[in-house]
Amino acid sequence: MFKNVTVAGGGVLGSQIAFQTAYCGFQVKIWLRTEASIERCKPKLDRLRVIYLSILDEMKSGNPAAYARGLSKKYPLSEAEIEDCKKKVEEAYKNIILTTSYEEAAKDTDLVIEAIAENIEEKESFYTELAKHLPEKTVLVTNSSTLLPSTFAKYTGRPEKFLALHFANNIYKSNTAEIMGHAGTEQKYYDAVVSFADEINMVPLKVLKEQPGYILNSMLVPFLTAAESLLALGVADFETIDKTWKLGTGSPYGPFQILDIVGLTTAYNIVILNPAAKDPNSVQGKIAATLKEKIDQGKTGISAGEGFYKYK
Repeated sequence: MFKNVTVAGGGVLGSQIAFQTAYCGFQVKIWLRTEASIERCKPKLDRLRVIYLSILDEMKSGNPAAYARGLSKKYPLSEAEIEDCKKKVEEAYKNIILTTSYEEAAKDTDLVIEAIAENIEEKESFYTELAKHLPEKTVLVTNSSTLLPSTFAKYTGRPEKFLALHFANNIYKSNTAEIMGHAGTEQKYYDAVVSFADEINMVPLKVLKEQPGYILNSMLVPFLTAAESLLALGVADFETIDKTWKLGTGSPYGPFQILDIVGLTTAYNIVILNPAAKDPNSVQGKIAATLKEKIDQGKTGISAGEGFYKYK
């Protein structure tokens, strides 16, 4: 059903969604607000190209731990199949179009995946303007981490074709796609998005009713908030909190490593949705201040080279 796909937003997840979709053979555009946003997006695409090619090289060497489900539903791959995958990486990298134009972003697109900041006003404004330019055929989905599609349906101009499609981070490895409609979503469009998720090598996870945070973030956000609270209240430093979690559970990542992967801007935007964050003496206010200090220093997470931890 879909051939031409537009991703709105080129941040941590937006860039990944676009690259993965292009890798799987779709024609992809990324809509960005400004030329400066385009320049910030380009290094993310550069990095994804390197990651995909590096994974394929490791798979070629016979390392089973290197297998990334998003790159192929089949494993192991022959050398010829790996070379074909590398060609798909290069084609994806070469063919993604970056634009600040609503008109160009909307032209002939079959599917728009909104992946802009977790901010209600910004999303409302985006949908209201986008609705003026979209073809009748276009299905629209949101990758919002915590906000419900019913919150925005009336702004889209096509509530029956609007729903949520939520990805986990590092989608080439953690290849989940949660699909969640609202009361006005027509089943045929829901089913089309489920099929699309499968076509880009995701595992479609059907959410049966609206739930803030879907399935994954309903579990993940309280976990990360608990860790942020321990840090903001001075109970322990972030490295000790991570060490405690990893040693106690056997998890490969601690909560602050996960926050770096998610991106501190996303984490901050989620925290300030809570009205209590306006009080600087509240736990939520202290968490917000901790994250904001990092963000103001440009330490927004792994994609920036530094968050709570430094990355080469």
